Amino acid sequence: MSRLPFELFLALRYLRPKRTFVSIITLISIIGVTLGVAVLIIVISVMSGFDRQLRDKILGFNAHLRITPRNSLMTNYVHFMGVVSSNKMVRGVAPFVMEQIWLESQPDSGDVRGAAPWVRGVDPRWESNVSVLPKSVTEGRFDLAGNGILIGCVLARSLRVTVGDHVAIYSPPQLQRMRQSRQANKDEVDLAGDFEVRGIFDVGYNEYNASLVVLSLPNAQALYELNDSVHGLFLMLHDANAVETVRDQLRSILGPDYDITTWTDENSVMLNALLVEKNVMFYILFFIMIVAAFGIASALITFVVQKTREIGMLKALGATSRQVMLLFLSQSIIVGVLGVISGFGLGMLALAYRNEFLNFMNRMTGFELFPASIYSFSELPAMIVPSDIAIICGGSLLICLLAGVIPAWNAGRLKPVEALRYE
Repeated sequence: MSRLPFELFLALRYLRPKRTFVSIITLISIIGVTLGVAVLIIVISVMSGFDRQLRDKILGFNAHLRITPRNSLMTNYVHFMGVVSSNKMVRGVAPFVMEQIWLESQPDSGDVRGAAPWVRGVDPRWESNVSVLPKSVTEGRFDLAGNGILIGCVLARSLRVTVGDHVAIYSPPQLQRMRQSRQANKDEVDLAGDFEVRGIFDVGYNEYNASLVVLSLPNAQALYELNDSVHGLFLMLHDANAVETVRDQLRSILGPDYDITTWTDENSVMLNALLVEKNVMFYILFFIMIVAAFGIASALITFVVQKTREIGMLKALGATSRQVMLLFLSQSIIVGVLGVISGFGLGMLALAYRNEFLNFMNRMTGFELFPASIYSFSELPAMIVPSDIAIICGGSLLICLLAGVIPAWNAGRLKPVEALRYE
């Protein structure tokens, strides 16, 4: 005798593979659940990986907090650095100058190329405390002494400059004076600043690589005629998620004359858009599970019709309506469990070999399916979040269970007389 409840025993027996139409529908239902769970796991994990890598790239080059004076420049910035660094949650502080410039290449022959990137004036003594820039130089070296300059790799390619080349920089004050001289019919022209490319950096995010150049703090101050002032301070914390707490603490110390911006404020549009896309994709892909649930429901409805005589005999032998319902609900649960387990395994396997599959598809199709120039990542990212996996698997099982409720309820309502009337 089997130790299983007779409802589960009969459900397993009825689900044994047979050469019947119902068995084919049941197999299709299991495959549907498997594919639904696998696709959900793959897509949600990849989008979670996008979110994590995007945050890492942003936090690698951008500081957690930015302090800027509201109506003027920051003059005594060394004093403010001491005040801010006294907070135990602050890991590093560095001054910065950040404005837009006009930059031109100076080739020995050929056309001059220009761009309008942002210049970031940094002090090498403190920059390593707030960004990965000193470790991100892929060509040349991190050297800003004299007239040295660092250029992002994408910008360097567009300007066709390499390490050792020279570039000309015009600051907005220079351009304004030149425009005023031209309006006054004077021949006075400010000479552009001549800088040597000492290094080319790659911080892993194309937006930064294409729009930033780095100068020493004194050179940036000279370009914008700031004397010994700076535009503000960059702060790096021990915990990036504690920015709101630290901002409140610093506001009480610095007062209302300073703006304190967090990394989430500066990138809220991008991060919120990615979160909305992930949530919308989650809901849309769950419709795959609903389609699979219709397959389970249709298989059970057909099965109930075929087993009407057996249901009548079970009722005549004393089986209750609840036991008959549990018999067919057990079938939908078994199909759901098999599909979820298979989908989980398939999803994990696909995530493990996602980049190999992507490279194979690139070779087969002849074009890049995941261009780094658009997505800013060289490989397909993925992050397995246990809570997401639990929601996917648990929700799929619940949908499979609900798919069997109506057929099981109809089977439980059958009366022995009606079921055996034509037997």
